[in-house]
Amino acid sequence: MYKIKTLVTTVFFMIPLIHYGQHTDQINSNRPGETMSAYAVGKSVIQVESGIYGIQENHSILNYDANGFGIDMTLRWGLFMERLELIGDFQYQYEKINSPISSIDKSAFKQTVFGAKYLIYDPFKNYEKQINVYSWKANHSFNWHQLIPAISVFAGANFTFSGNPYYFSPDAAISPKIIAIFQNHLGDGSWVFVTNIIGDYIGTDYPSYGYGITLTKGFNQHWSGFIENQGYKSDFYSDAIVRGGAAYLIHDDMQIDASISSSLKTTPSILYGGIGFSWRYDANYKEIRMKVDTGDSDKKAKRRAKKTKKG
Repeated sequence: MYKIKTLVTTVFFMIPLIHYGQHTDQINSNRPGETMSAYAVGKSVIQVESGIYGIQENHSILNYDANGFGIDMTLRWGLFMERLELIGDFQYQYEKINSPISSIDKSAFKQTVFGAKYLIYDPFKNYEKQINVYSWKANHSFNWHQLIPAISVFAGANFTFSGNPYYFSPDAAISPKIIAIFQNHLGDGSWVFVTNIIGDYIGTDYPSYGYGITLTKGFNQHWSGFIENQGYKSDFYSDAIVRGGAAYLIHDDMQIDASISSSLKTTPSILYGGIGFSWRYDANYKEIRMKVDTGDSDKKAKRRAKKTKKG
């Protein structure tokens, strides 16, 4: 019995730990939530995340109703290195607004953003979870390392065209947008918690600041669900949104999703739901592996093996 334990312990510590790049075996999409994940898609990988949605608004004070639909699309491209990702984010929306005295059609690109995301810190890089072959309790105790988040930053710009009815000014403008991104993998890894802290339209007359928090749970190889809370505040418009939905993995490079969202305020109250899909092209991706030096662990394992053998 001791010989078997010795063999298992020695083999475990002698095998080098393999750390893969940010590319995963299965597509990792930000949809159907609105927060941005900390990890990039992987060098030379192209990913498209798109969907359609319907929207219904009612303003209890201004006494108007609005109904419409929108199309959104995010293009993600891993460029130069594993940690870097270029992003284009677009949203086009059409609405028909009805009030007791008028009816107005409104349509435009509600959002046009170009930028880049860079992973500053990865808690799993060069990290080796120690396995104790003598203790089931030790191996299943709470892992405090999972509380350390991956940290990324997004920096980009909003491009607003002249005459845009969704913008506070009729003039065209370019304004900065930055996001601090934090991501934790909890429990057995099937729980993912993402936090975004957002600064938008910086330097304009109405800068906007907000947050987004998303909790995602993978139920099995195909299904996952999420809940999300998003809030933003500016002198032009402020709101808080709750959102929930699910995604289904069709195959390793494609998923479909559905979600529903609601505002917490009534000026206006907003309800919208949508469906979408995510697809990636990774034929040009080359797997990246880094061997982690386990020198100290190897020495401890050898000493432990010799001590057990003598016993």
